[in-house]
Amino acid sequence: MSTFEFLQPDWPAPAKVRAFMTTRGGGASAGQYASFNLASHVGDDEAAVAENRRRLRLTLRLPSEPSWLDQVHGTRVAVVPGRVCGSADAIVSFEQGAVCAVLVADCLPVFLASRDGDRVGLAHAGWRGLAAGVIEAAVGALDCDPARLDAWLGPSIGPRVFEVGAEVRDAFVAEDHASTAEFAPGRDRRFFADLPTLARRRLARIGVRSVHGGGLCTFSDPARFYSYRRDGATGRMAALIWLA
Repeated sequence: MSTFEFLQPDWPAPAKVRAFMTTRGGGASAGQYASFNLASHVGDDEAAVAENRRRLRLTLRLPSEPSWLDQVHGTRVAVVPGRVCGSADAIVSFEQGAVCAVLVADCLPVFLASRDGDRVGLAHAGWRGLAAGVIEAAVGALDCDPARLDAWLGPSIGPRVFEVGAEVRDAFVAEDHASTAEFAPGRDRRFFADLPTLARRRLARIGVRSVHGGGLCTFSDPARFYSYRRDGATGRMAALIWLA
């Protein structure tokens, strides 16, 4: 793969909000990491990751090095610039030129931007973080009326292939009984979970009404997307957002 491809949210965010989602094409990584892996923790060659991050900065003309997180499927929110990021699964910024980033390969990247164009954020929402409240934590950290936020749901594992155990279903249903509708019966008392729709439910419950995206499946498109559930050892894509 040699062609760069970046996705841009189809949402009504202000022009000063810059947001992109990488795919797997156009990088220097080889083998199961081919080719635009941006994660340094998955076993890829360090030089290839460094080259991919260099190409990312140049191609998107990033105003600063992205703030890379140590993601742990939790609910901690990092604020940039000004705080050490460390272990966190959401990140927000209120300042021009600070690039927020999360890495994904099946988990759902949730982009957030205020309609006033003065704050942006990202949440890394796998099922654990989603059930624990990572979206609520990210929206809370943005400290504005949720009705003034736009959200875009990036590529994630889709509802036809995301098979989970009963404990996952129970974690959501215990808090929101109506979420049973987002779990289709599978084999051997397992279920197929609709991660994007579960995220939409969470956003709606806290007052975020402008929600877009959520239709791209990482598992089902190996040419464009990394998928941990599909491949095991694999690369990571980056969701990026900043204020210009």
